[in-house]
Amino acid sequence: MIRVENLCVRLPDFSLNDINLHVAGGEFFVLLGPTGAGKTVLLESVAGLVPVSDGRIRLDGRDVTHLSPEKRGVGIVYQDSALFPHLTVRDNIRYGLRYQKDSPGKDPTKLDQLVDALAIDHLLHRNVTTLSGGEKQRVALARALIVAPSLLLLDEPLSALDPNFREEIREILKDLHRKTGVTILMVTHDFAEARYLAQHIAVINNGCIEQAGTVDGVFLRPATPFTAQFVGMHNLYEATIDSHQAVIGGHRFELKGKPDTDHRFLAFRPEDVQLHRTGELDGKTNALAGTVCRMAHQGVLVEVTVRTPSMRYRAVLTAAEIFKKQLSIGDKVVGIIAPEALHTL
Repeated sequence: MIRVENLCVRLPDFSLNDINLHVAGGEFFVLLGPTGAGKTVLLESVAGLVPVSDGRIRLDGRDVTHLSPEKRGVGIVYQDSALFPHLTVRDNIRYGLRYQKDSPGKDPTKLDQLVDALAIDHLLHRNVTTLSGGEKQRVALARALIVAPSLLLLDEPLSALDPNFREEIREILKDLHRKTGVTILMVTHDFAEARYLAQHIAVINNGCIEQAGTVDGVFLRPATPFTAQFVGMHNLYEATIDSHQAVIGGHRFELKGKPDTDHRFLAFRPEDVQLHRTGELDGKTNALAGTVCRMAHQGVLVEVTVRTPSMRYRAVLTAAEIFKKQLSIGDKVVGIIAPEALHTL
């Protein structure tokens, strides 16, 4: 459906470099990256809003690299919804139809279907300035979908919403994708959103694609140190890797399989660390004895930082586990990491 080939975009203070991306028809694809990585620039290149310096963009086999936005059959929704404040909800939704001579959206039943799916029938006669953030995003989705686009582009549509509205719109997006089968390319910096919505993802950093693949493939087997850190594999260290072992400082780790010969880093997720008081599991494989030096409460979870003589590592426990173990800063602990939870790159 979308094929981006060797794409380069050169702007005064930023550039995309040699971007290659493939999104299958009917797929929900998420582009992940930190602020300033180039996510929106790539999205707007596909939409035709940013000029391309080199490379090609193909939609359904058509070369659209230099076509104007209205000729691409693409809908786009921004994080701030970008609705027209002087128009009612109904007029906002129908606005794009004036540019579509034969759009299926001109069938009155199409509006009814969208209004029903997005639960906005009671909003149609209201001015958009009176809507909540979640309501505005639902109206923006209806406006983008009314012209029956072959591709829907979403630029961080959940980031400006409070947690309750964010969950609501996330559910709506998943349901709309299932019902309509429209191809969706969404950009975000939130990996939890990607894991819930996407079938495939790509991680972008500083204008370059770091890694692309299935959600689990990228999440569990990051290919670069940046990707590992970005998807939450925060325990990342340069290591000496030899056969089935990795060495960091004075710590020797047993690996499940033989890593590639060019791997130079060892990583493991905080949630894969089993944390116990010293003495409970002495002598176990991959045991890291140390002292609790930091505890960061994150709702029902607590991130615990442990200092050893040669490294620091992080573990994640539930608040209930912390209470049961009576852990506090200064306690002696040992962290156990199963060989299958260790990842080399």
